[in-house]
Amino acid sequence: MKKFDKERVLLAVAGPVIALAVAFVLSAIVLVASGKNPVEPFALMFEQAGYSDVQVLILNQASMYYIAALAVAIGFRMNLFNIGVDGQYQLGAMMAAIVGAHANLPAFLQVPLLLLTAVCTGAFWAGIAGVLKVTRGVSEVVATIMLNAIATSLIVYMWKPDVFGVKIGNNSTTGEMHESGWIPGIDLGAAGEIYGLVILAVLLGIGYWVVLNRTRFGFDLRASGSSSSAAAASGVDPKRMVLTAMLLSGAIAGLAGLPILLGDSHTYNLNFPTGIGFLGIGIALLGRNSPVGIVFAALLWAWLDKASPELDFHGYDKEIAVIMQGLIVLSVVVSYEAVREWGLRRQQRRVGAELAAGHVLGADNNTTKEVAGR
Repeated sequence: MKKFDKERVLLAVAGPVIALAVAFVLSAIVLVASGKNPVEPFALMFEQAGYSDVQVLILNQASMYYIAALAVAIGFRMNLFNIGVDGQYQLGAMMAAIVGAHANLPAFLQVPLLLLTAVCTGAFWAGIAGVLKVTRGVSEVVATIMLNAIATSLIVYMWKPDVFGVKIGNNSTTGEMHESGWIPGIDLGAAGEIYGLVILAVLLGIGYWVVLNRTRFGFDLRASGSSSSAAAASGVDPKRMVLTAMLLSGAIAGLAGLPILLGDSHTYNLNFPTGIGFLGIGIALLGRNSPVGIVFAALLWAWLDKASPELDFHGYDKEIAVIMQGLIVLSVVVSYEAVREWGLRRQQRRVGAELAAGHVLGADNNTTKEVAGR
């Protein structure tokens, strides 16, 4: 491997490693400050990761986190901050649940219909922010934050019994979906069942890598994110790329809730997981927008979620996992900036050394020519 490639790998790995180390240390300091053992909680959570039933829970949760993080990463690649993934995935899941409860087609038609419903809903909701940005210059951050609030209100409206809602006790639901839309999982016996749509997360990760690194569209996307003016000079329409990136980000976000919807709950109700879109931001940052890096980040986040309940049985607050997630996000931002500055300084020193070497070589050549002339 070339020296330059080694440096790139080092820079790519250094950020996450530093962030995780700092987060663990700061979490330990919080535990010490509260009079708790700073090591035992982590040992307990690591122990939980060895149980097969917890592993299934982690994998299932990570599949949803992974899809949400991919949606965020697409925006990041275009230098866009799609903070509306949470609203897009919730609306996508709800609309798929509504369609699944009212349409009853054969499974080979029903499942694609539900997937398409979620994709179109997420793309439409993100597209609103995209259109506002390219036509009126509205920041996608502001637009998507407002759209999240609107999505929440829209969901509450659709839960009304005279719209699409079905009351079951005190729980508002969209009614149970027809079985033709259920996706069977991988039964592991006492360990539980892995969601069937875990494979969807894998396919999306592969597609994300292929599109970004092996297609002209992916090159245009990355080029536009790096410098819109330079991309425009090469014939790329920056506004079209912004809108396309937002639509694609929203489309993937719409799928984030489907693993649990089609594999377990089969309805959208008050117990449906929320906040996945916001967690996807931290996961995408920790994974450096890389499909492989996001895998490890999603598994880490899911492990913190599913292993932390054990802490309650040993006198520790499970919220330590939430604290650690927040510290990871904070550490990621700081460490990546520090690593970036370090990388720039190394590049500057290397360029300076090469220029100095070239100057010395040029001087030696001139001396040789003078001697030869004499």
